[in-house]
Amino acid sequence: MTKRVAILISGGGSNMVALADSMVGDHPARPCLVLANSDQAGGLEKAASRGIPTAVVDHRPFGGDRAAFEAALNTALAPAAPDILCLAGFMRVLTEGFISGWQGRMLNIHPSLLPKYRGLHTHARALAAGDAEHGCTVHEVTPALDDGPILGQAKVPVLPGDTPDSLAARVLTQEHRLYPAVLRRFAAGDRSPIFLT
Repeated sequence: MTKRVAILISGGGSNMVALADSMVGDHPARPCLVLANSDQAGGLEKAASRGIPTAVVDHRPFGGDRAAFEAALNTALAPAAPDILCLAGFMRVLTEGFISGWQGRMLNIHPSLLPKYRGLHTHARALAAGDAEHGCTVHEVTPALDDGPILGQAKVPVLPGDTPDSLAARVLTQEHRLYPAVLRRFAAGDRSPIFLT
């Protein structure tokens, strides 16, 4: 049975596009919704142009009431009846209350080789540490930030003269390869990790 995938975004949605464009042919899943936390998210237009339903739940009116924001997220997700949630540049930290309802069905992509560099500014941190390689990780979402079982990683070399921006651009290319590959396997019920170089 084909799985229904909702993709949560906050910005331009390049990973969302990579995921959506991969879900064709014999893929075991299809996109059912792209949900953003701002109506300014550029990915909404890209989703609509692909015929994917969109929704917006702006976090700002909720102030610091994360539980109310997450309740509104679930209300927006419910009509689409997703089987899997993919966080693709969704820049809101979700609480245990929300995550527990989707445990085992929610994926995230993070721009580092976890468990290294949880949180923000991963490219600058890899450069500051003098790392020889950097990359990205797709993992199942658990209540701990950027934790959870690793489902895939892709590596890039750190080159002489790299800046956080040049390194980020190289990692993003790998994100667009890795996330669709992991989703395809995950939607088929296979949680064994994928490693790309």
